[in-house]
Amino acid sequence: MKQLTKAEEQIMHILWNNGPQFLRELLDNMPVPKPHQNTVATILKILTEKEFVTVNVFGRQHQYTAAISKEDYSKKTMKQMVKGYFEGSFSNVVSFMVKENNLSIEELESLLHQIKSQQKKQ
Repeated sequence: MKQLTKAEEQIMHILWNNGPQFLRELLDNMPVPKPHQNTVATILKILTEKEFVTVNVFGRQHQYTAAISKEDYSKKTMKQMVKGYFEGSFSNVVSFMVKENNLSIEELESLLHQIKSQQKKQ
C-alpha cells in the first residue's frame, strides 16, 4: 500500500470523519489557512489514482468517498512503521514508548489487560 503525504492524509481524515464530500464541502471542512481549490482538486486526483478515493459524478459535480477505511489504513501503516523502525517487533515499540515516557505503568497494565481480554475472546 502506498503511503499518504500530509496533505493527502488531511483530506482523507475529512472523508473518514464526514463521509462522502463534494469539493466545496471538503474545502469548507479544511482548517485555516485553507488551500486553493485547485490544490485540493489535484490532491483528490492523486488520491483517486492511488485508489484511496472513489468518485461519483453527478452532472458536473464530483463527490469523493474514502475507498479504504481509516482502520485498514492505520493497521497497514502501523505494520509498515513497526517493520521499518522496530525490526518488526511490537514489543520493541512498547519498550520504546515506555523508555521515552510516552507510556505510563498504568497505561501498560491497561494494555496488558486489553490483550488478555482479547485473547480470551478468541
